[in-house]
Formats: sequence, structure tokens, C-alpha cells
Amino acid sequence: MSHHGLIPPHGGTLVNLVVDETRAAELKQQAPQMPQIVLGDREQCDLEMLAIGAFSPLTSFVGEKDFHSICDEIKLTKGLPWPAPITCTVSTAVADTIDIGQPVALNDDQNRLLAVLTVSEKYAHDKQKEAESVFRTTEDAHPGVAVTMQQGDVCLSGKLEVITARHDPQFPKHRLTPAQTRAAFDEKGWETVVAFQTRNPIHRAHEYITKCALEICDGLLIHPLVGQTQKGDIPADVRMQCYEVLIRDYYSEKNTFLSVLPAAMRYAGPREAILHAIIRKNYGCTHFIVGRDHAGVGKYYGTYDAQRIFDDLDPIALGITPLKFEHSFWCKKSGAMASDKTTNSTPEDRVFLSGTKVREMLAAGERPPVEFTRPEIADILIKAMQG
Repeated sequence: MSHHGLIPPHGGTLVNLVVDETRAAELKQQAPQMPQIVLGDREQCDLEMLAIGAFSPLTSFVGEKDFHSICDEIKLTKGLPWPAPITCTVSTAVADTIDIGQPVALNDDQNRLLAVLTVSEKYAHDKQKEAESVFRTTEDAHPGVAVTMQQGDVCLSGKLEVITARHDPQFPKHRLTPAQTRAAFDEKGWETVVAFQTRNPIHRAHEYITKCALEICDGLLIHPLVGQTQKGDIPADVRMQCYEVLIRDYYSEKNTFLSVLPAAMRYAGPREAILHAIIRKNYGCTHFIVGRDHAGVGKYYGTYDAQRIFDDLDPIALGITPLKFEHSFWCKKSGAMASDKTTNSTPEDRVFLSGTKVREMLAAGERPPVEFTRPEIADILIKAMQG
């Protein structure tokens, strides 16, 4: 399928864990007799990502050796870069009822069957180690750490057979699998594609960096994350409306592609930036935008830590090129979007608004300055906040 143009997925083969109809029917019939495990939000997102190959080369939740290798060395035991353990966890009490070699049913939070895991490994979930290495903190105030600490104390791994990646998926028409985005890029003849990760509406600063990146690539994938986010993040349906209007009015539609990423946010800063890059490589992208405080939360990570971590990785093994951007802003002096790299203006010449200030303005029905956000986007956000 893939021509010379498209970048190979991480590990060389695009994983697909969704079984055929015959096998699905067999598993559905057998599942009620199996131990039942209800996956948490993050695990449900991770299962979908595994199923569709977005987490290639992983073919299941990680085993014990990989868990420790990922935490200690940011790589899988086979040597490929991988920054965060993807785990399926249960309580010790539940783990004690499961034998090695036994199939278990993995269900969503409404008890609907998603997949069957034939357990080949049960091992202690070292939460302390995961928190310290992946999140660089063990504080419960960190949303990613909080999720980890609430997980079970035992991890399960083994052959994973997926029946349904997700019941009632949001945005089905934009929820393209890596195989589908690759086919789309191929059809458009794009050899270089830059991905933009976002969990917010796109303001002028983001528009600027995505367009700078697009100047050096054939296409741009705007790839908003719509899996698990935290309270305070703008709802995905509102964001989708913003992306669609922005692309229609301010981008070249023939060079821009919108698709959603069904991943969970871990808020792991630098480590998550690597994960976000590898995922986009699986979706067929050659370049990945790493901005200021990428995937950060609170004051846990330095402003450009997520960019620096890429310098410690073997670029060949990583295989996707990070594009590092500084904080950008509207510069009154030059009458354009700029960054510290491109202007000598003083802070007074820069249009800067804090997130809090923007939210206050929108809630009051006021559009922030056009230099900060496009009016069409402001109107969608005002309507959503007042609704």
C-alpha cells in the first residue's frame, strides 16, 4: 500500500489488533464465561490506540521487561524509543483469580465488551517508578500521576484480540485510523506531512507556527486530541467546530487535513512529546511540531524541556523530525506574528493575553483582539461559554 513516499510506521509494520467477524463472533460467545475487567478512561483510550496501530510496534499492553525498560531508558527492550508504559491494571484481589493462559474480557465503563486478553504475564505495577520516570513527580496534584495512582497494583499482558475499538465513538467521520490517514496522504501525493498536536482551540500563535511548518512540508495534519482530558479543557465538540471554521476560512484546504486523535492526555510533558511524535509517525507524518511546554501541566516542566528531550534520542530510531518552535505573538512593531527569533521588539510591542484573561473576556461576551484570536473562533467560544 505504502509507496516510496510515506514514512514507515514505528518498528516498520502497522499493527492492527481488530479481529475478523468470525473470530469476533466466537469471542463474543465465550466472553460471558471469562473474568470481566472494566477498563478505566485512560486504558479505554489506550486500547483503541493499540487496536488501530497508533501505538505500533506495541501489540498489547506492555509486559514487565518493557515496563522497566521504558521507565529506565525511554525504550522498549528491543531498542526502539518508547517513553511511557501502556498498561492494563487490576487489583491484587482480581489478579489472584486470573491464571496465566486464561482469557479475560476487557470492557468499557458501560460493561460493553471491547477485547479479549489472553494473560501471559501478571506483574507488580511499580507506580512510584512510573510516576518518577514518566511524570517527573509523584504528586497527586498532577493529573497524570493521579490516574496512575488510582490504577490497580498488578499489570496484565498477553495476546490482545480486539472486537470493538470503541463503542459510540465521537466524531466518527474525522476519527481516521493510521491506515486511513496514510491512504489519504498517499492519495494527495504528500511525501512530507507535519502534525500539530492540540487540546485547545487554535489561536493566532498556533496558526502561525503551523503555517511556518507547512511552508516546508507538503501537508499539515491538524490532529486534536479528543480522548481523556482534564476538567477545564475546552470540550472536544466546541474545539472541533473551531478547527473546521479556521481551516475553511484561514488555511489552504488542499494542504490541510483534520483528523482526531482518540488518545488520553497523560500531561507527561517531555516524555509525552516523544509519545505524541511516535504516534504521528504511525499516522504517516514525517515532521512533528513541538511547542512551548508541550503536553505540560502546571509548573511541572521547564518551558522548553519537551524540545530538549529530543536531543537525547537517536534521531534515526525515532524516525520523525521534531520541529521546535518558540513562543510566538503578534508584534506591533513589525505588524506581524513573530517570536524572539524573528523580532527585536520590547514586551510593550507584543500582544500578550493570559489564558485567564482570555476566558474572562469570552465569558463576558467580548472578542479578544484580532491579533490574538480570529473573530470567528472567538464567537464560537463565546457562544459555548454563554451556553
